[in-house]
This record gives sequence, structure tokens and C-alpha cells, in this order.
Amino acid sequence: MAGRHSATLSQPMLIVGLGNPLLGDDGVGWRVAEQVQHDISSVGCAVEVDCLAIGGLRLMERLTGYSQVILIDAMTTGLRPVGSVQVVSLTQLPDLCAGHLNSSHDTSLQTALRMGRALGIPLPDKIRIVGVEAERVFDFTEDLTPSVAAAVPLAAQMILTMLQQPVVEE
Repeated sequence: MAGRHSATLSQPMLIVGLGNPLLGDDGVGWRVAEQVQHDISSVGCAVEVDCLAIGGLRLMERLTGYSQVILIDAMTTGLRPVGSVQVVSLTQLPDLCAGHLNSSHDTSLQTALRMGRALGIPLPDKIRIVGVEAERVFDFTEDLTPSVAAAVPLAAQMILTMLQQPVVEE
């Protein structure tokens, strides 16, 4: 699921729904991205929308060539009610670079971006995360919990609003 829409932004932008749509609330990133894809024609931005179940180096490679990126994903912090939506910069998230490595190809996005920039890869200057507080991220189901499902239109609207606002550098 990817699409490009006619432009008013001067530089290319990418919106990526992350997660696994077969693991309950972990699929919320995809659902929000699909809603944004559906609604984006009213905004008139040059934006590519994609859904991915990747991270680390592979995600860094997908971000190559974009000036701005919005990542949408489930978050399980336990700090907010299930279904809460928050927007944070990548720098505000913990860098869990050694928590779950199975190979040298598994790394945090922050580590992958540092490596890519050191190699001169053209990566976005601005990466924002739209996180939806989730509950069930390991249940084998395509269904979202009711609170997370109710957050999908809210998160999509937040993204559409962000596309219409000037970008403020971190």
C-alpha cells in the first residue's frame, strides 16, 4: 500500500505505519496509515504513505531520500491510558539498541540513522513519531482493542493537521 499525491510540500515526505497487522493492537500503525492514505487528497501534499513490518537498518534504508518522515506505531509504555495518542520526536524515545538483538542487522532506528549519516546516506532531518498507547500487541488477531480502534481517526487527523503546519526543527 503506497501512494504519491500531488504537491504543495517543497521536499519529499514519507508517512510509515509500522507494526504487524496480525498481532492485535500492534497493527494500529497500519490502520492509521491507511486512514491517512484515504483522507490525504483533501490536504494536497506530496506525501508517500507506506505500511511496513520492519525496523532498524531496513527501516533506515526505507527513509533514504526523504526530508521529513512521520512514523506511526503502537506504544506500550503503561504511562498513558490505552488509546492515547502522542506525537514525539525520535530523539525523545529511548534508544533500545541492545535489548533484543538477534543479529547484527537488528539494531535500533537511532543507531541505524547514526550509522547511515556517518556513511553519507541522505536521511531525513525531521522524524516525528505518532504513537498510540496499545494493550494487546502479541495476540494473534487482526482486531484492535476498542480503545485503540477509537484512536485511529484521531491519530489520522493529527497527522493531516501536522502536514498543514510548517515544520519546526528540533
